Amino acid sequence: MTGPQTPLLDKITSIDALRGLSEAQLPQLADEVRREMIRAVSQTGGHLGAGLGVVELTVALHYVFDTPADRLIWDVGHQAYPHKILTGRRAQMSSLRQEGGISGFTKRSESEFDPFGAGHSSTSVSAALGMATARDFKGGHNKVIAVIGDGAMSAGMAFEGLNNAGASESDVIVILNDNDMSIAPPVGAMSAYLSELISSQPFHSIRGLVKEVASRFPAEIERTAKRAKNLARELVSGHSLFNELGFFHIGPIDGHDLNHLLPILRNLKDGQIGGPVLVHVVTEKGHGHPFSSPSAEKYHAVPKFDVITGEHSKSASNKPSYTSVFADTLTDLARQDRDIVAITAAMPSGTGLNKMAKSCPSQVFDVGIAEQHAVTFAAGLASEGMKPFVAIYSTFLQRGYDQLVHDVAIQNLPVRFAIDRAGVVGADGATHAGVYDLAYLSCLPNMMIMCPADEAELKHMTVTAAHYDDGPSALRYPRGTGTGVSLEIAPEILEVGKARTLRQGRDIAILSLGTMLQNCEAVADKLEAEGISTSLVDARFAKPFDTACIKALAQEHTAMLIVEESSPGGFSAHILQYLAAEGCLDGALKIRCASLPDRYLDHAERGRQLEISGLDVASLTHLALGLVQPNRQAEDAAG
Repeated sequence: MTGPQTPLLDKITSIDALRGLSEAQLPQLADEVRREMIRAVSQTGGHLGAGLGVVELTVALHYVFDTPADRLIWDVGHQAYPHKILTGRRAQMSSLRQEGGISGFTKRSESEFDPFGAGHSSTSVSAALGMATARDFKGGHNKVIAVIGDGAMSAGMAFEGLNNAGASESDVIVILNDNDMSIAPPVGAMSAYLSELISSQPFHSIRGLVKEVASRFPAEIERTAKRAKNLARELVSGHSLFNELGFFHIGPIDGHDLNHLLPILRNLKDGQIGGPVLVHVVTEKGHGHPFSSPSAEKYHAVPKFDVITGEHSKSASNKPSYTSVFADTLTDLARQDRDIVAITAAMPSGTGLNKMAKSCPSQVFDVGIAEQHAVTFAAGLASEGMKPFVAIYSTFLQRGYDQLVHDVAIQNLPVRFAIDRAGVVGADGATHAGVYDLAYLSCLPNMMIMCPADEAELKHMTVTAAHYDDGPSALRYPRGTGTGVSLEIAPEILEVGKARTLRQGRDIAILSLGTMLQNCEAVADKLEAEGISTSLVDARFAKPFDTACIKALAQEHTAMLIVEESSPGGFSAHILQYLAAEGCLDGALKIRCASLPDRYLDHAERGRQLEISGLDVASLTHLALGLVQPNRQAEDAAG
């Protein structure tokens, strides 16, 4: 190909430049934005399908509305890559999700065009209503638009927001991006015409609308007119869910046809309809993707790939992921025990449960983006003697915390939480970091929490969870591949609350939890090379922890280092409270805690995030030497 591939996009140096284009140029611009997005994501990896599906919608919204004065909120944010390209961040797309680069989601501190940041779904309607209410309080007149996908509509919070917004008189626009669930039948020119018609005039009765529609057709085309009337009734029917919630419902319309989108958005911009409005837009996730055989999830999230062939970059590691080890182990257990069931909140492949669903389809439940429901649904299953595993990312379990406390923990029901992506998560950044679960779970009475140090330990702990019926339990494991240990082992049921001692020394004790064991082993090697006798213990259990072992470590060493990949207030805090209560901190023991810092970590490679946090080998070694070297110097002086 010769010549520039994006001649129109190259001219969009500001939002005003976009609005200076003619309508006839917009389809070409959309094609160029789609091409640019594919090129950028091929270099960095990231969310692809959702953004490709909203290119035309993004162009139309920025073309018609006065962003950023008009507030445009993208639900979740992974559909916002075209939005970033058009709002001054095109040159930064090559830094997407990289250290020092732009976020994979909308972010308030990144651009004035991002009025609300989000990494979790289903928040846009509530945020939009809040902004619209604030505008009304201040006497403003700007528009507030929320774009939410049909998947995000499965969350209870979305309906809470719709219910509140529909009952208000506030001027708020919700665009339902229907790209997966096929809520609507195929749409075309007639639907677009009707949508433009009802958005331009405040029809007060279906009779007026039907009369207007029918008048546009020759009398002899009775069948076509009847179809038009039926469609008109459907569009303004009081039976529409959104109408029942108080919204003026427009659509469905083709979200890839700018000739359909622009007139309707203009009518809404011009204030033809006041109050809450919902526009139902039908799009195709992954629309315009140049490669054949798209995945079932329409390239929702992809690694780096070849922009010519579409071939994904392959990881150099042949080690299995923690996710796959958990899923394989649970699937084997489920084949043997039909009481074992698994629940996912719209993340079957992310949690590995798609594997189990193929082998044991009746034992896997995908409840949609409904984490609160998932937890209480599991509680109901457990109350009837089933053995439910809620497989969920740590960051998403936060959304079901009240249900975890009230519906599971207080009732002491044996729900098993398989917490994926525990710890830092690299390119997904602060919104997806699984750093708080130890703090918010360890404070709950009767909660049993296991933290595997490697993939073999994960197998043991999955089996242990399956056989643990004394109350709720959690199993937390990180994103990414394992350590490479052999999996040719027979999984065993672990003694609850029992740590394992890997080295016995006399100078310093290192107490490691979960993912930090490899680094702690390297630290122990370095200390031993310095002549420092080192004990190393893998706690295995964050709760209940091995009190006898930990008390002995405190009494038999002059220094102690506790290491966890978690926020402050987690495992270390409980250990310190226990040691203080036992009087172990009243003497000469020097103790330090190494955890993640008390701040949000931006996106970067996992290893770099650990280095920034002081959890890399060099930082931990320096911390340990600071504890024991003064003692060693004092002993040498006394000798």
